[in-house]
Amino acid sequence: METVLAYAIGVMVIVVGLAISIGLHEIGHLVPAKLFGVRVLKYMIGFGPRLWSRQKGETEYGVRAIPLGGYISMIGMFPPQGAGAEAEATAEAEATADESSLPPGREPAPELESRRSRAVSSSSSRGWGLTFFRNMVQDARDSSEETVGAGDESRTFYRLTPWKRIIIMLGGPIMNLLLAIVFFAILLMGFGQPQATTTLGSVSRCVLTAADGQRECQPGDPKAPAAQAGLQPGDRIVSLNGTRITAWEQVTQIIRAHSGLPLSVTVLRGGLEHTLSVIPATTTLPVLDNNGTPQRDASGAPVTTEAGYIGVGPTSARVPQSFPTVLSTVGDSIGRTLAFLPTLPAKLIDVAKATFGVEKRDPNGPVSVVGVGRLAGEIASLPQITIADKVSSFIGLLASLNVMLFVLNLLPLLPLDGGHVAGALWESLRRAAAKLRGRPTPLPVDIARLMPVTFVVVVFFIAMSALLIIADFVKPITLQ
Repeated sequence: METVLAYAIGVMVIVVGLAISIGLHEIGHLVPAKLFGVRVLKYMIGFGPRLWSRQKGETEYGVRAIPLGGYISMIGMFPPQGAGAEAEATAEAEATADESSLPPGREPAPELESRRSRAVSSSSSRGWGLTFFRNMVQDARDSSEETVGAGDESRTFYRLTPWKRIIIMLGGPIMNLLLAIVFFAILLMGFGQPQATTTLGSVSRCVLTAADGQRECQPGDPKAPAAQAGLQPGDRIVSLNGTRITAWEQVTQIIRAHSGLPLSVTVLRGGLEHTLSVIPATTTLPVLDNNGTPQRDASGAPVTTEAGYIGVGPTSARVPQSFPTVLSTVGDSIGRTLAFLPTLPAKLIDVAKATFGVEKRDPNGPVSVVGVGRLAGEIASLPQITIADKVSSFIGLLASLNVMLFVLNLLPLLPLDGGHVAGALWESLRRAAAKLRGRPTPLPVDIARLMPVTFVVVVFFIAMSALLIIADFVKPITLQ
């Protein structure tokens, strides 16, 4: 019963943390929008059926049933008519005017007839409904225009200068970035980062290779050099061959370099120093790159090297980090997320194969909110880790989620925030070019024309979410 309760608490912590992250993301949009005078009709956390809402001033604040996102509803997101539609109307008007000016009985010139045909064809196709996507563009314009009440024309989003629109749309992702920094600061500066100490946490009784797996020592197995020399868990290594030891990395480097050679080990045990002699055995180890990944040769075989081995492992302790380390960690997390995005389609294919086939699920692959909740519940129900470790794991999950929200929302695709930012930047460039040429300020960029892209992006995210949720139920990623 306690395990089930702990699991439920872990899930709720992530759900609440995610809801708070989404809510603050939308506040990042809401505050600058109101400061710039845009009328905001709704501020919602979640999608689907309304659970709670309250009208305050001109804005309705509420919570909906599905905590997979949120939104604010600003009036006039799109110009009422795009530049392309205006051009078509102008072409048709010009063709009609040119034809009416011809003398009686004279046929229009071929180029005039061609222009008129294009305009009439455009008008005719518009009358017949055009295509699904062109209707979608016009529906977006119409829906946007319907939100603008009498007297609110000057309070629309699209009428703002581009830099104001950019500030509004960047407010959400920047809020997620700040949350990630706060969470990582709590994790690294408050709880500290786990690091290997110079105190022995384990001493193997026998020599076991990687090929032996996790099996226990058998009576015929050779005794490990550390156990043979008398080293014990709890010993703190002070020096090796006279070299003062301050970090565990020194221990591994010196031991690996002394394969088959006597090594003097001074340890602190019970407040007294003891000097022991150990001869490291020779073992074969994989060669790792800077990221800790095993290297492979041209044929795909793992690259190995011979090194010294005595059979000891360190204890781990949390060491508080500095704020620059926090910023560095956030930067590394953003870099990993950016590197992950191009591989997402291939990883989703792997998830589908694992879900509906016999392949194993990649533990480093994508997961849904359901999967994150399950991992949090699993962490909370583990009896062998401390409360501090559980809390720090939750904070780490929330920090990573906010980094993901930051990066994802900056993609230059509608309906993501980055799509609106890209539109505003393009409009800024057009305005600057017009100013340099001494031309009038161009009309606002009609990003409603990108609604077909929005449709594709939304379908992709819905399909991805459905696949990952099914996978997290059918074949979830677990910690064990």
